[in-house]
Amino acid sequence: MYIIGIDPGISGAICFFEDGKVIDVIEMPSMAEGKKNKKQVNGNQLFNEIKLRISQIKSDKIAVVVEHVTAMPGQGVTSMFNFGQSFGLIKGICSAMQLPIHFVRPTKWKKYFNLINTSKDASRSRAIEIFPRISEKLKRKKDSNKADAILIASYYYNTYKTE
Repeated sequence: MYIIGIDPGISGAICFFEDGKVIDVIEMPSMAEGKKNKKQVNGNQLFNEIKLRISQIKSDKIAVVVEHVTAMPGQGVTSMFNFGQSFGLIKGICSAMQLPIHFVRPTKWKKYFNLINTSKDASRSRAIEIFPRISEKLKRKKDSNKADAILIASYYYNTYKTE
């Protein structure tokens, strides 16, 4: 099973995972938008990154697992709109590519890895503990989004047969 784990959002990440191993993990492709150069997800590059890595894999052997996130109290309207736009873009690209999409709530995968009520950086530490070979890709504090994508893919790999 080839799993694509996605931590959605402009500062999110994508993990490519196969047979219990991290094949690659990348930051969410982004680009500047408008006069203020705000970041947005680069849909074309996202499509290309996925297509490149799955070109030799049968689609029935692929699963896309996206963190199912919702609006949170205290977040601004503009940031929530931008986040929803990124989430919809991911869903649209995967649907157009005819890839099966599964959603997992943050509380579910975080509980599995004992990360409830921990700092954002705790997921990075946990991912390095489980996958020490990819520690170089998680060396910066801002790589916690990559760690989240890895753990989302790993969660699905470890639990999808039993659900």
